[in-house]
Amino acid sequence: MQSRQFSEMLQRTLNAYHNRAIAMQEVIEELITLAKQISEAGQRGEKLGLNEYEVAFYDALAANESAVKAMGNLELKVIAAELVTQVRQSVTIDWTLREGARAKIRVMVKRILKKHGYPPDLQEEAIKTVLQQAELLCADWVTE
Repeated sequence: MQSRQFSEMLQRTLNAYHNRAIAMQEVIEELITLAKQISEAGQRGEKLGLNEYEVAFYDALAANESAVKAMGNLELKVIAAELVTQVRQSVTIDWTLREGARAKIRVMVKRILKKHGYPPDLQEEAIKTVLQQAELLCADWVTE
């Protein structure tokens, strides 16, 4: 989630520069601001008491502001930690290619969200986002 946001911010800055909407000095200022935000994002996990994988799932769950309001940060942290544990144990090298393996992980994520009382009307989007995060992270997991 964060990498997508940072990429979009960078792309907007570069587009503005290419369209001559901003000068090089403004591009440099934007890049400095972006670097600070990236640094702060890295420290956010430490502040929350989450590792890098848990932060990725936390961000996927917290992408919907109403879910954060309904559940609170503490419960989302618990769900993120459980998702990391369960998804990590379930992924295989080719899980993204095999529909059966993908469906199994999807059902597992849905059960975890339901168990913790994640708002039902927000679950479908959260499941999609969690699966996207898992796809990005699983390359690290299957090689460990």
